[in-house]
Amino acid sequence: MKRKGVVAAGHEATAEVAREVLAAGGNAFDAVVAGHFAACVAEPVLASLGGGGFLLAELADGSRRLYDFFARTPLHRRMEGELDFHPIVANFGTVQQEFHVGRGSIATPGAIAGMAAIAGDLCRMSLRELAEPAVELARQGVVVNPFQAYIFEVVNPIYRLSPEVRRIYGGSHAEGRLAAGDLHRQPELADTLEALGREGPRLFHEGELGRRLVELCTEGGHLGEEDLRSYRVIRRDPLEFSYRGRQVITNPPPSSGGILIAFALGLLEQAGDMPPFGSREQIERLARVMRLVNESRRAHSDSSGRLREPQYLLSPPKLTALARRLRFDRGTTHISVADGEGNLAALTVSNGEGCGHLIPGSGVMPNNMLGEQDLNPAGFHRWSPGSRISSMMAPTLLHLADGGQVVLGSGGSNRLRSAILQVVSHLVDHDASLREAVDRPRLHYEEEQLNIEGGFDSHVVRAVAGRLGNARIWPDRNLYFGGVHCVLRRGDRLDGAGDPRRGGVVRSVG
Repeated sequence: MKRKGVVAAGHEATAEVAREVLAAGGNAFDAVVAGHFAACVAEPVLASLGGGGFLLAELADGSRRLYDFFARTPLHRRMEGELDFHPIVANFGTVQQEFHVGRGSIATPGAIAGMAAIAGDLCRMSLRELAEPAVELARQGVVVNPFQAYIFEVVNPIYRLSPEVRRIYGGSHAEGRLAAGDLHRQPELADTLEALGREGPRLFHEGELGRRLVELCTEGGHLGEEDLRSYRVIRRDPLEFSYRGRQVITNPPPSSGGILIAFALGLLEQAGDMPPFGSREQIERLARVMRLVNESRRAHSDSSGRLREPQYLLSPPKLTALARRLRFDRGTTHISVADGEGNLAALTVSNGEGCGHLIPGSGVMPNNMLGEQDLNPAGFHRWSPGSRISSMMAPTLLHLADGGQVVLGSGGSNRLRSAILQVVSHLVDHDASLREAVDRPRLHYEEEQLNIEGGFDSHVVRAVAGRLGNARIWPDRNLYFGGVHCVLRRGDRLDGAGDPRRGGVVRSVG
């Protein structure tokens, strides 16, 4: 039988590894796991064995499941004065954003446990076979492309924190970072991936790699051996809802991203037909929806950032009341895969920005989830011990009116839900093609400011900024606005669109 499949991802190497696995007889889940291992090599700022994420899977028989392998808060909290925890500034050019890094920013990683669980439940190939392409990539090296070079520039302070990090990521640039065209070899990471293929998740949760992470955290961190031994992947029922008669399936609570996207789409539906794309009315309506979503998130979140009574946000009384205000008031990487057998996979993973230290001898940089303001809206060091961190990540499936199925997701911290919201709206409200829906300029509302991406009509932008007040107008497209990599299956036809904001690439088989 001739193999078919399509992959959309954030790097050529990630997409190509996933494509090769499909061509070799793997299914969508084999492809997405192998693609994640490759992303840890080719997209190291965005994906890491020291991070976490979510897989939304729809099987050929129509059944669905959500794998939650996101980071968990430590079981014990160290005194704030004892922590290695300090701020750095990431410079996106038009805007700067503060993150906190150091050993005290590391939450319990779930990536390794997640890949092992997915492989055990859904994949045909062994973990060793799925890790092999990434081992080869790490040994031979990956040429740094312009987008990855830009990411290293944005978060350069993190990659200059420790001598071991500078040794691996120093590159050829005068500032001591990787530059476009550098061949980046990672032999320690290759050894780690190879050991993972042999030993499985035990390597991390009970073995040598975990022991080294605990040693790293001895000075200024929270994690201990029990944090790693007790971590579990959680299999959840996805959140399902309808938007203008189209079925949407996404990440359920306790993560916030999926429920907030559902809430925003519910507000748009209550407000009536969507105005034409790019019009002042359409931009203003999206901006007001984003503002209402942010207000509601603050009003309904507890000290850990989790939404209280999340289903209340989707109740008709809440949506109707807020829709009246619409009418009368004025980071992360993603891999989407569809195979020819009917399986769909949406994998979103994150390492935050990285903590700035490597697990000694491993080539693996752990996350800084405890230092992400977006994940700690009530303030740092207020998390509840031993609980899943509430994430904005929202791997999503959209069923179109004509029977087509779209698999999508995004990186970009708080901005990812704005990006997914707008792509879904373009597909449903404006009958846009996949490519158009991804390429169109975006908005994002945060901290009482509307960010407007370059690409809208300048007269419309000026009018919107004048009416809404505090607006920042970006000169061009930027990774700040997320990166939606998506694939479409319509009957026997498969298609894909990678987001150029985050190095998007599409590869297909058959």
